[in-house]
Amino acid sequence: MSGLFGIVSRNECSDVLFYGTDYHSHLGTQFGGLAVLEDDFTRQIHNIGQSQFKSKFYEDRARLRGSKGIGVISALDEQPIYLKSSFGPFCIATDGYIDNARELVDDLLAKGLSFSEVGGNRFVNLTELAAKLITRGKDIADGIEHLFESIDGSCSLLLLHKDGIYAARDRMGYSSLAVARRGDEWAVASETSAFANLGFAVEEYLEPGEIVLVSETGIRRLRSGGASNNICAFLWIYTGFPTSSYEGINVETVRERCGQCLARRDRDIEVDVVAGIPDSGIGHALGYAMESKKPFRRPLVKYTPGYGRSYTPPSQDTRDLVAKMKLIPNAEVIKGNRIVICEDSIVRGTQLKNYTVRKLWEAGAREVHARPACPPLMFPCRFNLSTRSADELAARRAIRAIEGRDIDDVSEYTDSRSDKYKAMVDWIARDLEVTTLRYQTLEDMVAAIGLAKEKLCLYCWTGEYPAPWNRERDVCGAAADGR
Repeated sequence: MSGLFGIVSRNECSDVLFYGTDYHSHLGTQFGGLAVLEDDFTRQIHNIGQSQFKSKFYEDRARLRGSKGIGVISALDEQPIYLKSSFGPFCIATDGYIDNARELVDDLLAKGLSFSEVGGNRFVNLTELAAKLITRGKDIADGIEHLFESIDGSCSLLLLHKDGIYAARDRMGYSSLAVARRGDEWAVASETSAFANLGFAVEEYLEPGEIVLVSETGIRRLRSGGASNNICAFLWIYTGFPTSSYEGINVETVRERCGQCLARRDRDIEVDVVAGIPDSGIGHALGYAMESKKPFRRPLVKYTPGYGRSYTPPSQDTRDLVAKMKLIPNAEVIKGNRIVICEDSIVRGTQLKNYTVRKLWEAGAREVHARPACPPLMFPCRFNLSTRSADELAARRAIRAIEGRDIDDVSEYTDSRSDKYKAMVDWIARDLEVTTLRYQTLEDMVAAIGLAKEKLCLYCWTGEYPAPWNRERDVCGAAADGR
């Protein structure tokens, strides 16, 4: 997942653009990029894989002068992309994943188009692909609609043009975009947490498929949003910043409700300490502590200045290094205690086992109870860049061990009332070396978020495509091909 920020002002915008984009640093780890427009475009992209956005871009602000601009923290490809088109030059930044990219690229190459940017996966840059698809339209709004109609997956975007900033939320509403105002200045962002310290107040959340033009005069709606909405539930559980809101629902309050749900199903265990895996597990643990009346403590403390998220880097070696180094155990809090650790999720499970649970045992924990705030992840995400293969997932490894082979139909394992589900959880618990393991139920997670189930994308837990997609395809085969 990537983070987008844009600003339109009557004055110099570089400081607001710099800080607003930086407030999305939790969403990507590979590249940061800024583009501004005055008389002409000025653009800067840096690799932030081994450094913070602020340190890379601080000195660039002096030359990035303009009254409107866009910024991006990117999970994979370099962006924003600059392109000349029949409706004038523009810069574009995107958030999403185009699942049928190879098919689309082959089609455009056959029509005589070419690609100049190479993406992080050594294929084309997906933002350049989005830009090329947009240029096939009669105008920018028509081109964005053409993009939406052409792709499998999701794509939200900000497009900087002499007219202003064209902002479009993907048709499923998988990701979020919000527009905010500060006097006569306008901003648009993936994360509403970017607004507060900059003095902006949210004006509206874009609807799925909605296209607006943000200019000095305000917001002009170019295409209305669709009736469907399938926003990613993982935004609340893990991805989003605690002070952000999506569809008007705050991330931290959802995490607290998740923790309360976990505690209500834990009447049969006794613990001394409630802990959250920093940072995204903290809110879940606070909710657990509030409901259970057990003390919240910090047996593992994140060394914040040096390390970001261990889930987002594309390399497993990098993920393992971050996971190992960022959490420092506090033996004075751990020794002799029965500890319940709340985590946002268990994806691969290797980091939780090797760099979290093991540290607790080595520091003298008496018991370790793991409580992920969502159900077992069963399917790789098809709509953004996260897990790309079923083989990565802890639940699929457990199923393979139980069945002795990979199986296509995992419906019994997604039913939390079934014997096979219990066997899978027991296998994962043994593999993680925890005293007990209990996942959040899908029903409790949906209730904690507070949206109707049909308004959420739950694909990675259920394997069911969101309603607007509604594609007839071999889900397990598609998920396992690593695209």
